[in-house]
Amino acid sequence: MHVFLFANPFVPIITLVGNIINAINIPVHNLGWSLIVFALLVRLAFWPLNTAQFKTMVGMQKIAPRLKALQAKYKGDPHKLQQEQMGLYKQAGVNPMAGCLPLLIQMPIIISVYYAVREHIALYQHATWMWIGSAVAAPYPRVFATSLSAPDLVLLLVYVVTMYLSVRYTSMPATDPAQARTQKMMAILSPAMIAYFGFRAQWPSAMILYWTALNVFTMAQQLYLLRRYHQPLSVLDSEHAITEGVAPEPEAPVKLKPSPNGSSSRRNRRRRRSRR
Repeated sequence: MHVFLFANPFVPIITLVGNIINAINIPVHNLGWSLIVFALLVRLAFWPLNTAQFKTMVGMQKIAPRLKALQAKYKGDPHKLQQEQMGLYKQAGVNPMAGCLPLLIQMPIIISVYYAVREHIALYQHATWMWIGSAVAAPYPRVFATSLSAPDLVLLLVYVVTMYLSVRYTSMPATDPAQARTQKMMAILSPAMIAYFGFRAQWPSAMILYWTALNVFTMAQQLYLLRRYHQPLSVLDSEHAITEGVAPEPEAPVKLKPSPNGSSSRRNRRRRRSRR
């Protein structure tokens, strides 16, 4: 136990997560639904952070014309472009890195659910949920899990779909086409890698169920915020750069201050007369 404490810094969180799931299971009487309820509680706990992330996404869309103007103006000077972009972000009050904060804070909980299920795998060996452990699953153990401790191919595929949607519509929007192509590739590769490792490692369906529920609740929150703030779905789509299809904001014309003695205007009038 002491070796485990030294090797895994998440032990206190793992213990807390396991205790919360067990406490939820007392009135619910089903570990599958208890994991879903726990995912909902986690989503509600991080609601303010995700709302702030959403507002940053909307703010990024609003400055897209100004951002595109900077990209055109400093096309041959990446260093200057980066400086001007940072100044624009500061002026507009948006932080492109804000999208990483909710994920970084939630990561210990996501990892802790994995270890909590692994440590208490005996509790899930006779637990069922929906088709998992039902009479439908019994003839096809390689496709359907016989309990929440066993892998379930169908649930894994559902999780991969929800992960793709979650990565696509919860990541910060790309600021240029190259970044958009990278994020589009990651939105496909990340779920594919999860599917491969999940299938090879035979992950218990219990933790896949939690991750799937968390993705579904995340997308539900995003759709709610879209409706509340009257924004189109394109605000959340990270596969397209926010500067695509946007006209650059024209620079404000420079106004020349007239000379105090009016000599400039008199000089211009004399020039016009001479031309005649």
